[in-house]
Amino acid sequence: MPSAEESGAQGGTEPKAGAAQAGDVAAEAPEAPEAPEAPEAPEAPEAPEAVDFEALRAGVWVELSVAADIEAVEAVSEILTRFAPGGTSVEPGFGLSDEGLGAVIDASKPAIVRAYLPGLDSAAIRVAIDAAATALGHLQAFELRPIGPLQTRLVREEDWAEAWKSHFPVLRIGRRLVIRPTWRRHRKLPDDVVLSLDPGMAFGTGLHPTTRLCLAALETLADEGLLEGADARRANQGRGGSVRVLDVGCGSGILAIAAGKLGAGELLGVDTDPIAVESTAANARLNGLVRRVRVRRGSVPTGEHPFDLVLANLIASLLVQLAEPLCRELAPGGRILASGIFRDRESEVRAAFEGAGLTLARRWAEDDWVALEAVRSWTQVRS
Repeated sequence: MPSAEESGAQGGTEPKAGAAQAGDVAAEAPEAPEAPEAPEAPEAPEAPEAVDFEALRAGVWVELSVAADIEAVEAVSEILTRFAPGGTSVEPGFGLSDEGLGAVIDASKPAIVRAYLPGLDSAAIRVAIDAAATALGHLQAFELRPIGPLQTRLVREEDWAEAWKSHFPVLRIGRRLVIRPTWRRHRKLPDDVVLSLDPGMAFGTGLHPTTRLCLAALETLADEGLLEGADARRANQGRGGSVRVLDVGCGSGILAIAAGKLGAGELLGVDTDPIAVESTAANARLNGLVRRVRVRRGSVPTGEHPFDLVLANLIASLLVQLAEPLCRELAPGGRILASGIFRDRESEVRAAFEGAGLTLARRWAEDDWVALEAVRSWTQVRS
């Protein structure tokens, strides 16, 4: 925001024209007083950077961003949310600590509020950008808190994927599981179970503790023979056993693919995000599981026959909300592996699972995250 000097506010330090100066012999006739300056019109909001509308297409997003004082973030977010159905993200200002090795939120620095518009309708995007700039201009006119101009840029999904490649190594989890990005090489050991993965924009790369906990639990079940079922011979021949697996919120498909590679038979992934559905299907092809992995957009209930194993790497609030529908997806004696549970919310998830008729069997933990295994009673009737 312009300072007082930049906006034209003048101090009274210069002598007025016509004022008598020390040492003058005779004063000249006084000049006519200057007419008072007309007040300056408020500045028009700064126009956002031009968008290359010719480049808009599926897979391209228009990012709207505004730097704002922390006290103005809520108001700026409300404005951007009017035009971005996916809501906004807020990146607070940070300052370095611990001799540059750490970072802490610095409320004296502006936060960055971001929103994204899908690049499918250039006319609608033009209208949204103009309307957002106008609304922000009105907010800036109050001068309650510093708010920067609206900035725009194009973001391509492929750019996101490329940027993450350098941070995505070959990852070993447990004794046998190895996650290999498609652009990296790995020398396979005799017992390795290698998952070739291209995550794209879908969640589930193996880097997050919640995913690692699920993968470790899956390996434990496989070691106990619980993924092959009664038809271990088929699993040993690479065709999968008789165990049916449902992956709820499948993301990149990493858990369903791991279950398939560890011996499970039929696998179904569901996710409400169409990008995740595409990613799971692509990764199933990469791993030779296209005939055994089905994937579709949606959630529970699935309307399918009961499953022997349900994988649910979600968040605690969703696990509590979906406890009964998840339980109803299980065959009697079936198991659920639930992850994405912060330690502080574990008791809520346990209570919801027990209330749905599940018996807690095992627990895995890493840092502040927890994964739970629960079993459906053999006597419980599937409704």
